[in-house]
Amino acid sequence: MKVLMIARKTLDSSPGGDTIQIRSTAKYLQELNVHVDIYTGGSDIKYSNYDLLHFFNIIRPDDILPHILNCKIPFVISTIFVDYFEYEKSRDGLLGWVANKFSSDKLEYIKAVARFIKNGDKINSKFYLFRGHKASVEFVSNRASLLLPNSHSEHARFKLNYSTSTKYIKVPNAIDKKIFDDSIIPNYEYKNHVLCVGRIEGRKNQLNLIKALNETDLFLTIIGKPSPNHIDYYNQCLDLVSKNDRMRIIEHIDHQELASIFLASKVHVLPSWFETTGLSSLEAAVMDCNVVITDYGDTEEYFKNMAFYCQPDDINSIRQAVLKAYDAPVDGVLKREILSSYTWQQAAQATLSAYELVLNKNFNISV
Repeated sequence: MKVLMIARKTLDSSPGGDTIQIRSTAKYLQELNVHVDIYTGGSDIKYSNYDLLHFFNIIRPDDILPHILNCKIPFVISTIFVDYFEYEKSRDGLLGWVANKFSSDKLEYIKAVARFIKNGDKINSKFYLFRGHKASVEFVSNRASLLLPNSHSEHARFKLNYSTSTKYIKVPNAIDKKIFDDSIIPNYEYKNHVLCVGRIEGRKNQLNLIKALNETDLFLTIIGKPSPNHIDYYNQCLDLVSKNDRMRIIEHIDHQELASIFLASKVHVLPSWFETTGLSSLEAAVMDCNVVITDYGDTEEYFKNMAFYCQPDDINSIRQAVLKAYDAPVDGVLKREILSSYTWQQAAQATLSAYELVLNKNFNISV
């Protein structure tokens, strides 16, 4: 079986959770004897070389449309249906005003057109330009052979927003047991630190986390690259951190080093305005960190009552959740849950099962 995964062109220059998902899934599919190539742009695709196409990020339909309009090869979509709307409505300035006046889909369309006018970012298809964001999402989802959300919750949200009859299979987000395992040696430079790992941007809410912990005695380390479209936000974070010698921001680092940092630390916080899962939260938990998250998105399906929850717009709520997690002993229940249900080997096997259903045209599955 030969599969082409088609990802955003900034997959590695601006890494995010989808970077880990795509590369990890491809890695373990190859161990299952699936030939996988990853395409991020830059050359023409010989579609006939592949049995199946696999797209990611359904909120970027304009990246998918040119491919599915030009070939007849079956395709699946890992939806990664992130909803930025609540965050956008919380923002100051013009974008916040627009978000409070228009629907989420209209806002996404306005942003795409604005990026085209301001930055010259290409709009890839006339379909998107003339039909808009919502119609484009519904078109690509209904043309797909299967949708592969990370949770049942994600698919339920998607169905509430868009009209689609395409069936789905849950493919979980996960951790790599070959990296996050018991052989790791802790990096004691980070002993008892509070960590926040993720791309630095407004949705991840690092600025409110910094404000929340600024008056405490806790050590905070934020690990991640700034999102290209959130440089002002990143600079605000840097400015606050520079005034507190217990805080620091370091750039994205490789997973092997990250595992040793997690193991030495006490708490991992992801006070996001939205997460489909929060990969770094899974990775931190399996390295014996207590986890602080929000319930904005699909996190509860994974973490249930095994995490500490906070409100992203409430600095006191973030502070209290972190302090509670810091003082609590680590409970191994979440770690065992992750190791039993959420590994990339399992995700790859679920993905392969989806591929086989599509290629065998066997869709006797529930939706």
